[in-house]
Amino acid sequence: MGLTSFSGRKVFITGAASGIGRATAIAVAAEGGIVFLTDIQDVGLEKTARDIEAAGGRVAHRRALDLVDHEAVVALAEELHAEHGPMDVVMNVAGISTWGLVERLRHEDWRRTVDIDLMGPIHVIEAFVPAMIEGGRGGHLVNVSSAAGLFGLPWHAPYSAAKFGLRGVSEVLRFDLRRHGIEVHLVCPGGVDTPLVGTVDIVGIDRDHPEVKKFSGRFQKHAVSPESVASSILDGVRKGRYLVFTSRDIQALHWVQRYVPPLYALIMRLANDKFFAVGRQAMLPKQEISRSAPPSPRAASRDRDAR
Repeated sequence: MGLTSFSGRKVFITGAASGIGRATAIAVAAEGGIVFLTDIQDVGLEKTARDIEAAGGRVAHRRALDLVDHEAVVALAEELHAEHGPMDVVMNVAGISTWGLVERLRHEDWRRTVDIDLMGPIHVIEAFVPAMIEGGRGGHLVNVSSAAGLFGLPWHAPYSAAKFGLRGVSEVLRFDLRRHGIEVHLVCPGGVDTPLVGTVDIVGIDRDHPEVKKFSGRFQKHAVSPESVASSILDGVRKGRYLVFTSRDIQALHWVQRYVPPLYALIMRLANDKFFAVGRQAMLPKQEISRSAPPSPRAASRDRDAR
């Protein structure tokens, strides 16, 4: 069915301090939506809220929160439901990105990425969706996955573990929640020019190596803006789309994957070869990797929610 208008709708958005989350919050508020914002980054979150209010938008609540902390998410949901009732739209936007060769990845790299990118959204779904069902007014659940939730991109195993997982959750809920009038939207961005590009953890690779910098520069040239992604998300919700693409290249590759599998396999092999060539030149010694253990999920989250 889609959503006729965001005006007057209660919209909960994670990752609102920067990147896609911030752009989406601003876009929703500009259309008259009542936004409820959270992010681990309290300074950025407050700036987003102030900017929305300065433009005449309504921020009903903002709270700095670690989505890995299940009890904190549940407590926030209970507080908001008691004061405002169930949300009309819940948007899972926050996330981090971790890349690396499987022989270089540490257990903590896998755990941290899955905790933040998969369990974080699950905590939000657990805490907010049942109230939407009980409210009986329908609604919308937006889960921001990634192109890495569709394709076998090189070095993306931890990130894809989480994003394919979120895709699977969304695919099930797409049908489970239909009887309650709740639509599910799975957003699959490709390259997006956000702070996440600069903070992505590439395990075992020297990010300052000239080849890596050159590679990153080419990526950013083809990346779309957070504002463009936010526009695609709102348009997808309004039109009732399940799968929401934010750039033509990802949509085209998804078509190739479905209908021309041999070509898709060739593209992935060529991409893998390219990554391998860059990685071979910029690989860090193993002892340097082992000396720099990744931060815990809560500490790591200071660099997340940047999409």
